[in-house]
Amino acid sequence: MANLRKGFFIAAMVVTILMGAFIAAKYATAKETGKDGRFIAYDDGTVLDTTTDLMWAAKDNGSDVNWAKAKSYCENYRGGGYADWRMPHQDELAKLFSTAKNHKSDCGYSVDITGLIHLTCAWVWASEKRGSDAANFDFYSGKQGWSNESVEYYDRALPVRSAK
Repeated sequence: MANLRKGFFIAAMVVTILMGAFIAAKYATAKETGKDGRFIAYDDGTVLDTTTDLMWAAKDNGSDVNWAKAKSYCENYRGGGYADWRMPHQDELAKLFSTAKNHKSDCGYSVDITGLIHLTCAWVWASEKRGSDAANFDFYSGKQGWSNESVEYYDRALPVRSAK
């Protein structure tokens, strides 16, 4: 009986070690696909901001969305194999704004953000709320704003997580 327990214990340890190695290998294999100043893009759909140590989704949700749906999208996002994505704060979005990095979004507005992060329109929801209004950031004008949380016109979701 003691040998059976010892054998089971050893088998369980081997399985645990192999699972840990598999998980580590899966998430440690992201390769750089591009650099833009302080930003590094990876082949797993993430972009690292080396100044803020924030990891961003390489693209937004791709369509008009209200605040609640944007929040849900961010919290359920699993890019790069990570499960701790969230909706960004206005000041975090503001730190992405750069007039030196101007390009057209899919909806026709110019956006001032690194080309490594693809925005399909200029406005991105932020996590802050006050009453029925929710915060957003405008990558066309570089301004923080507020809209009714039910508005879906042109607003997008862009997940973020701490890279630490």
